[in-house]
Amino acid sequence: MATETTGEFALAAPAPVTAPRARRGLPTTLRRALILVGLLVLWQGYVVVSNVPPLLIPSPLAVAQALWQDLASGRIPAATYTTLYSLVVGTLLGMLAGFALASLAVLFRPGQDLLALLSAILNPLPSIAVLPLAMIWFGLNETAIIFVIVQATLWPIAIATDMGFRTISPTLHMVARNLGLRGLRLVVDVLLPAALPHILSGLKAGWAFGWRTVVAAELVFGVAGAAGGLGWYINDSRYFLNTANVFAGLVVISLLGILVDLLFTVIEQQTVVKWGMKHGV
Repeated sequence: MATETTGEFALAAPAPVTAPRARRGLPTTLRRALILVGLLVLWQGYVVVSNVPPLLIPSPLAVAQALWQDLASGRIPAATYTTLYSLVVGTLLGMLAGFALASLAVLFRPGQDLLALLSAILNPLPSIAVLPLAMIWFGLNETAIIFVIVQATLWPIAIATDMGFRTISPTLHMVARNLGLRGLRLVVDVLLPAALPHILSGLKAGWAFGWRTVVAAELVFGVAGAAGGLGWYINDSRYFLNTANVFAGLVVISLLGILVDLLFTVIEQQTVVKWGMKHGV
């Protein structure tokens, strides 16, 4: 070991610090896929060993067979299209309304009071509780479902966007105003891009609320006898005691949720993470 001598004392040079080796294991996707396969095997084993009636708990093989049959017949694609159409339209309207409220709140003091008051009143209100009123106003049609989706998505988006606007650096505000940016141009050119991490978080939360709301609303429409999307498909399968088809509908809902979550992850990686506005995981 190398040493330095200072007077009567010999000082040992510090040994170089080496970073610990990262543990190498299975990729995250493979690990989770193996866990899913293990759960399916346990499910199949339980059904075989316990002889539980298929009416209560069908086997994974029976669910896969029902899913394949309704995919081939077009029932599930048609129901999925109906649900996604209502969800996309309602989310877009909720997003536009949320951006408008957040913009008014950051530009005008009365707008801030309006957003605070409306969000305090309407945000805690379960969106599905508004459905009876929407049915009275619009009837048993798609407009009523879109209305409750707007109610579900508007407030998370508006609150997150407003929070993003208010956490922007004051220096950035001053520079924008010195450049003559006011009103709508200030919002579009400066505030929206700078608040993008908060906006994406609000969109994810709003989509999750809207997704649960649309399925629940379609279940109610199924009870009312009107054809609809995946919620109606599940309720119709329940009515005819096709439990495997009920599970198949739930599987489709879960898979769509995973795909949309992956889409948001890709958008974040290609925008706020790539631009250094947020750290990647």
